[in-house]
This record gives sequence, C-alpha cells and structure tokens, in this order.
Amino acid sequence: MATDRQVEVYLDLLSQPCRAVHILLSCNNIPHRVRTVALRRGENRTPDFTKLNPMQKVPVMVDNGFILTESDAILKYLATEYDVPEHWYPRQRERRARVDEYTAWHHSNTRPHAAKVFILEVLLPTQTGCPVEEVRLSHALSQLNDTLDKLESMFLRRQPFLCGDDITIADLLAVCELMQVRR
Repeated sequence: MATDRQVEVYLDLLSQPCRAVHILLSCNNIPHRVRTVALRRGENRTPDFTKLNPMQKVPVMVDNGFILTESDAILKYLATEYDVPEHWYPRQRERRARVDEYTAWHHSNTRPHAAKVFILEVLLPTQTGCPVEEVRLSHALSQLNDTLDKLESMFLRRQPFLCGDDITIADLLAVCELMQVRR
C-alpha cells in the first residue's frame, strides 16, 4: 500500500473521465498534485505531454515513476494501491466483476452516447456559431435514452448504485458523463 508519496495527475476538469479521477483522489484524501492540461489550448499535443501519453489524451497518472493512462485503469489502480474504502473497488471477486462489467460497458455505451449529445448540443454550436442540428441531436438523444434504459434495467435493478448497495468507481464514471448532458 502506498503511504508517503504523492500521485501526479494530468487533468483537464472539463473532461468527464478526469473529473472521475479527481473525485476519487479527493474523496479518499489520496495525496496528489494536479497538473492542468488545457485540451482547448492544445496542451495535450506538446512534446513533453506526448512523452507521457503518446495518445495525447487525459487523464494521465504518474505514481513513483509509474505512468498510467486511461481513466478506468487509473481508477482501479488508485483503489487497489491506496488505502481507500473497499466499496470503491470491491476485493470480493463477484462484486469486483460487476464493477468491471459496468466499466467495460461504459466505454462503448454511456460515454460515447452522452458525449455525442454534449458535442452536438453545446460544443459544436459554441465553437462554430452555427445552430444546433436538431435532427442529429434528436438521434443522439434517442441513443442516449436507449443507453439509459439499459443502464437502469441491467445495472440499477432496484438497487441504489450501479453495482450494488455502495458507491463504486463505476458510479463515478457514470455520474461524470451524465451530469455533462443534464438538461
């Protein structure tokens, strides 16, 4: 278990996955230092940042020289390596498998469908000055609604959190995505 070291995280808090990492770090008092990487200014494409992550994406974590990318991997690493309550990433294999199941599903369902709505409704109109493309937005909202129906029927199933009775990293990933598109 880690005790006296400080995790360095490269984040842009406009990024939903970065917010999930930041919330886990802050809620569990994991010693960390945030290095802001402003995606809107292209700071993720600098040579120094590209050395950390050749994919030029955030978040990136550096822990005692160990570099890790991808929010899902970072969240699981932090929950395993640091002294955080077990509910975040359960040690019991079936409960952990449920968290893993959602996080795998998240990246091809919740994340892209929520992001598409945000891009069409907020980002493109803001960047281009053009009005919202209502037909495309309607289709994206329909996809997101289908995803939310599946999320409820597959994961919530009359339980308070996605993977059971306690909050997990799965819930952090989901809430950060869904709060972005909240109307």
